[in-house]
Amino acid sequence: MKLAAALILAATSALAVDVPSGQPVDLQEVLVDQMGDETWLRFRFIAPQIARNGGTIGYDAAGPDMKVLCDTLAIPYMAQYALTGDVIVISLADRAVEFGAADAGATQFFEAYRLKNGTCIWEAL
Repeated sequence: MKLAAALILAATSALAVDVPSGQPVDLQEVLVDQMGDETWLRFRFIAPQIARNGGTIGYDAAGPDMKVLCDTLAIPYMAQYALTGDVIVISLADRAVEFGAADAGATQFFEAYRLKNGTCIWEAL
C-alpha cells in the first residue's frame, strides 16, 4: 500500500460539523492517496468522545456520524477544491495519529464510501 501522496488541508476548527451523536468532531486533515488504479480521498477527523477510556460514544453512535460527514463536509469540500476520487474514506480518531503510524492506545473508526448521484454510498471493503 502506498501512503498518502498529498496533504490537502491541516486541521481547522472552522470545519467542525454537527453530527447525529452530538459529539464534537473536527477535521484533522484531508489526504489524497493512489491505491492501485483508484484515487482515495481520506477525510480524517478528531473525535475525542470515542476514546476507549473515558469516551461516551461507541461505534453504533459514531457510524451515522461518518455518513453525515461524508455527505455534508466531504462532498462540498471536494467541489470547493476540485478534487475527484473513487473512494472517500471517513475516519474518526480520539486523538491525532500520524497517517500510517501505529498507536495501540488510540481508538479509530473508518468507513468507505463511493459517490453516486451526489450522495455518499457505503462501500463494504
